[in-house]
This record gives sequence, structure tokens and C-alpha cells, in this order.
Amino acid sequence: MTYHVNGDLVPADEATVPVRDRGFMYGDGAFETLRVYGGDPFEWAAHRDRLQRTAETLGFADAVPEDLRERVDATLAANDLEEAYCKVSVTRGVQPGKLTPDPEVEPTVVVYVAPLDRGGVDGDPVWDSPATVQTVRTRRPPTESLPADAKTHNYLPGILARLELRRAATDEFAANEAVMRTTDDYLAEGATSNVFFVDGGTLKTPSEALPILPGVTRSVVMELAESEGFSVRTSRYTLDDLREADEVFLTNSTWEVRPVTSVDGIDVSVGPMTRLLSRLFDERVEREHYGGENGGPNDGGGDRDGFVE
Repeated sequence: MTYHVNGDLVPADEATVPVRDRGFMYGDGAFETLRVYGGDPFEWAAHRDRLQRTAETLGFADAVPEDLRERVDATLAANDLEEAYCKVSVTRGVQPGKLTPDPEVEPTVVVYVAPLDRGGVDGDPVWDSPATVQTVRTRRPPTESLPADAKTHNYLPGILARLELRRAATDEFAANEAVMRTTDDYLAEGATSNVFFVDGGTLKTPSEALPILPGVTRSVVMELAESEGFSVRTSRYTLDDLREADEVFLTNSTWEVRPVTSVDGIDVSVGPMTRLLSRLFDERVEREHYGGENGGPNDGGGDRDGFVE
């Protein structure tokens, strides 16, 4: 594999960053994960805008290069990939080893890619089976502590949540996604996913007023649901709301729409709304990225198990 590091295409075994890079030392960096279909990143503009907002939150707004899309395209071409997972990282770069950042920034910019199977109507999901989810003690930090809408290298809550799943696993049961709550016990999100559930025909998901990362795939799914005339509601929900739901599914860039069949050991059916939204998502990808009916390729941007959304 070949990656893009600070403006150059570099073989994987030579693609390194300095040990004094602040992204390594302090988690002082922004990133996005994208799904690439047919050579084009899905929802590129939305991912690029969120990366810019995160960089602004971290105080290095000018660090995101204007030619970032060209770097992504060059990395895909160098690896002869049209179907891929893509991660773009921008850190504050190398600075003196102190917590307070210097005002002058020479960023580290990395584009990482990995092959995935085709998406769309004729593709297969990256997950092997529907998800089983389990709530954990780890809470989503308040936005006042860690800005929820900033996608930074600091993923400690998600890591701790997944470690809880590992400790709780048995030979009979092992959940593959952790569901976190807020510090005041409202439903928040998965470790690397947004959570949706269906209640009496209404599609529900936690509000952006809560400390959640509003995913790009989340926004697309809500748009698809509204276009079908479904009632879509964002609000504050409890764990009981999720456990008593008619249907549950997760979204992120590489999972796309992943149905849930178990919540804390309670069986959940894969229902009609989940199946329809999954099909509509695949049809949109097909139109925009594979030249399917009613559309063509679009300059739109992914989480395989093991990748972070």
C-alpha cells in the first residue's frame, strides 16, 4: 500500500510521523473517515466541511490544505483503488514538548486508504451480520469538556466503551457495539456509530443538543426517511426507549445502515423501515457513484469493523 504524508506519496513501510507530532503526543488533531464508491468519496463536501470545523475548534483552521481532495484522489490512484475506506488526518504537527500550543502551525497531513468491496445495489455490506449492542458504564463527556461535534484524535470514551464490551464478553454472548449514555442518563451514541430506533412508525434518534457526533451517514438517512414521508424525531431518549423499540439500527460511513438484532440481550426484529432505508441508501449510492438509473457519478465521503467512523 501507498499513503500520502505531508504532500508526498510514500510506501506503507516508510509512512511515519515524528514522535514529537502533537497528534501522537496529545491527540491534538482532526480526522475524517470516508467511504469511497467507484473512485469518488461519498458526501465529500460534508466530510471536508466537518474536518474544517474541527480544525477551527482546535485553533488551526488554516492547516487543512486546499488540495486535500487531490491528495485523496492521488492516494486512491496510487493504490489502484475505486472501492475503499479512506481516513484523512490533520494534526498541529511537530512543536516543542509542552501542552500549550505554539501559534505557528506546520501541520501533519496524512491520507490513509484500505480496500473495501463494492457498495450500492450490487454490493455487499462490510459487516458479516447484524449488530448486537450493549450499554456500557462509560459516558459521553459533556460538550463543555470535549466538543462533541469535533472529530478529534481523542477517542478515549469510545476505546473505554469497547474495552467494557471485551471484559463483559462470554463464550455465549459478545456484543459488537457499545451504546453510551450522557452523564445525565440520556441515550447518546455508539462507540463509532449513531443510533436510530423505530417506535410506533416514528424514526427516532438522539438530538444534536446532546453530546453526540452528528454523523454524515446519519444526516443522509434522516433525509431519506423524510423524503419517504416518515415521521422523524430527534429528542432526549432513555435506555428503556431503546430497549422497547420496534426496530433499531446503527449508521456510520462504512457500516452504512446496520440493523440491530439485540439490545442488552433483548431480541429486536429487523423491521420494514430498517430494510427500506438500507435499500434507499444503496440506491442513492448506486445513482451517484456507479451511474445507476436517475443519476450519475457525484463528487460527493467510511467504518469497516476495526475502522473508526
